Amino acid sequence: MSQNLITESMVFDELKKAIVETLNVDANDIKPETSLINDLGAESLDFLDINYRMEQSFGIKMARHFVLEHVEEMFGEGSAIDEDGALTDKAVELLKLRFEEDVPELQAGMDMDEVPALVTAGSIAAGVMDILESLPEKCTHCGASDWKAEGAAVKCGACGEAAVYANGDDLIKAWLEKVQTEKNLF
Repeated sequence: MSQNLITESMVFDELKKAIVETLNVDANDIKPETSLINDLGAESLDFLDINYRMEQSFGIKMARHFVLEHVEEMFGEGSAIDEDGALTDKAVELLKLRFEEDVPELQAGMDMDEVPALVTAGSIAAGVMDILESLPEKCTHCGASDWKAEGAAVKCGACGEAAVYANGDDLIKAWLEKVQTEKNLF
């Protein structure tokens, strides 16, 4: 179901708060194209903190694994990352689809460890929106179709229970299956 209770603007505002609290940076420095690593100095543990803050704000569960880890699990070792730890051609094609933006620095043969620097505030916000778009038509607790936004959280207007969304890892796997069916990459 496509939800219209939480907007992209609301998600980005919450994300900016999470980034500011985690990295102690100026909110004005955060734009959709801002790389958390290259522009703001984030480290791997910072991503966990930011994801946790987003989960708490929206009542969601962010992906625990990166899309390429799911590719390796679903389509076999070496399908996305070769034996030298470099991206394959298919991995690059897939990431370009996933990022939904032009990422000229994304190249086959690129070291896997360079990929996190390509994560932008906009790509994190898009991931949150994907999860929010999995809002079920009806409440999983009482069956009502009466969703209400309370700040960044969505609750059932009938029983007051929080919305239950698909988790980020399940959504990535479903997206990979769809891409595989449509594009036959792996």
